[in-house]
Amino acid sequence: MRKGKGFHLWLIRALLGLLAILLLLPMIQTFLYSFSSMTEMQAYMKTRGNYDETRWMDTHLIPDMVSLRQYHQILIADNTVLRLFLNSALYTALILLGQAVVIPPMSFALSKFKFPGSGLIFFVIILLMLLPFQVTMVPNVLTLRDMGLLDTIWAVVIPMWFAPFYIFLVRQFMVGLPGELIEAAQMDGADVFSTYFRIIIPVCRPILGAAAALSFAESWNLVEQPLTYLTSRVDLQPLSTMFNQLAMENTGFEFAGATLYILPALFVYLFFQDDILSGIALTELK
Repeated sequence: MRKGKGFHLWLIRALLGLLAILLLLPMIQTFLYSFSSMTEMQAYMKTRGNYDETRWMDTHLIPDMVSLRQYHQILIADNTVLRLFLNSALYTALILLGQAVVIPPMSFALSKFKFPGSGLIFFVIILLMLLPFQVTMVPNVLTLRDMGLLDTIWAVVIPMWFAPFYIFLVRQFMVGLPGELIEAAQMDGADVFSTYFRIIIPVCRPILGAAAALSFAESWNLVEQPLTYLTSRVDLQPLSTMFNQLAMENTGFEFAGATLYILPALFVYLFFQDDILSGIALTELK
């Protein structure tokens, strides 16, 4: 029995390892391609669309000559990609900062306090969470236009501060917290604000870290919102909206730009990995 279990465990690990390699292969290729010369990549990218059904496409895993020319181009010679990268970083930082101020206290209020309209607010949050962006796009555009925010960075940033999914996620975690925590704090003389900052926030660190990591990924990959709200401000577009256009131009430095684009999300995931796993496991979406 033990040998059978050991074999099954080994087989599962082997299959999961193979799946992980297949999932990571595009990232590995992108990283390797980023060290090819621009001339080599321009020649390789020209083969796109020239498919022959009688043979496989040529693979090009290892550069013919290792070169840092692509990185020199995007970091020093031409600042287009770097400027778009900084736009993405600015949007992501402002969105996460606003969500850190708005979402935890809102979730705390909806989970631990009963007030008139609390049930209706939570119902609206669930409804908005289920609606796709295409449904809410027109009302959002009209509202932002009336507020004078269209074609500004705040048109993209402010709606993301009230992202319903993260309110729902954090609220569901807080619902499961024992009421004795708050009662004990109140017996010690702590007011609502002290309870929130000294007890609730530390206890909720796993789910807050998971929400921050997921929100970073969403904010870093914004496409529909910038294209809708920044129609006349190409200079404010993030890298996520302009990268496909850069790739179609066959500039030769697409893969260095892609590597630069991937690295922040990879580092954030590695930093919040434990919080993502433990936070979502503990939430159980009650």
